[in-house]
Amino acid sequence: MTVYPAFPATAAAAPDSAPLAVRIVDPLALSDDLAAAWDGLADEASEPNPFVERWCLQPALHLLDPAREARLVMVMGGRDGPLIGVMPLASAVKYGPLPLRHVTGWAHPNHFHGAPLVRAGMEHLFWSILLGWCDAAGWAHTLIHVPRLTGDAPLHRALADVSRDRGAAAEIVHREERALLESDLSPAAYWDVAVRAKKRKELRRQASRLAEEGRVSVRRWTGEEPIEQWIGAFLDLEARGWKGRAGSALASHGDTEAWFRAIVAAAAAAGRLDMRALVLNDRPLAMLVNFLAVPGAFSFKTAFDEDYARFSPGVLLQQANLDLLDDPRIAWVDSCAAPGHPMIDSVWRERRHLVWVNAPLGGSGDRLRFRALATAERLWRRWKRPAAKVEDQP
Repeated sequence: MTVYPAFPATAAAAPDSAPLAVRIVDPLALSDDLAAAWDGLADEASEPNPFVERWCLQPALHLLDPAREARLVMVMGGRDGPLIGVMPLASAVKYGPLPLRHVTGWAHPNHFHGAPLVRAGMEHLFWSILLGWCDAAGWAHTLIHVPRLTGDAPLHRALADVSRDRGAAAEIVHREERALLESDLSPAAYWDVAVRAKKRKELRRQASRLAEEGRVSVRRWTGEEPIEQWIGAFLDLEARGWKGRAGSALASHGDTEAWFRAIVAAAAAAGRLDMRALVLNDRPLAMLVNFLAVPGAFSFKTAFDEDYARFSPGVLLQQANLDLLDDPRIAWVDSCAAPGHPMIDSVWRERRHLVWVNAPLGGSGDRLRFRALATAERLWRRWKRPAAKVEDQP
């Protein structure tokens, strides 16, 4: 478990005469101007990330970080200049099992993407200023750890470039891939290509059998009914399943339930919510929460009624969810699912590649510790890697 010491109450920023400044701000005491700038940045970001948009991150910092270990960092274009980037950071005293102080991008278990919000075209500038600021900060040591960046996307490439220009290469320390929906096909054509014929036949049979149980429909929240009803239905559905029994449902803990209620309502108010349900009569059998982050979307949470598992309600709802392919605003949808997820991996065929990146800070001691850590991690990965099979030579 990573242990985070508290940040100082105030953090140094560049002098007023400097062309750029870094500010640590209180997310619960934002000025109207800063709040508006943060909201506007989301629409101009190099890479969309709803988990760092104000409507989502502000409640997370309030409800899911009671010890106030994280700090909201804003890179500004001077004292009165534009907002360039936003990233939540924390100071850690352990790197895995190692007693190594460093800086890390702050996240919680339901924070599925680690990219900061950065104005498009300013990726190199953002990392240059942020890393330089960390060099001078008394609480920052050794490296900055950035989890879940999209591999070989502008923010990842810029971080690699800036680190190299500063005299030490950044290191990819972990890789994952997860299901992604990205296609020019129509929903029906995609379904036929992605799902094998035998499985499609079985799902048609299950849909027919389910129709014998009553009136089946797919409903979508449109804003004409209170969002609180949908939120409550989702929380109840999830809590009645395996997550509820395991104590990992959102409603299993007061803080995560309050956060979910807050962000879904806020996403609805911000025009970021796509929520739908597969309903039998008036009973939801499966529900899905998508966050729209043009030009993409994030399939945030799904739940299904295990009493009706024999009808595969979650998969039937995912079939209806393919109509996102017809939305001209949406080019791709991130599943937010664990790698190798047995359901969504069988329906969505594309993959999103994520990387966890370490970038060194600038002090001589920081560089020495970084190189020692990088060497140790490379040796560890080499030792863990299964020995390649040696083919017989002809």
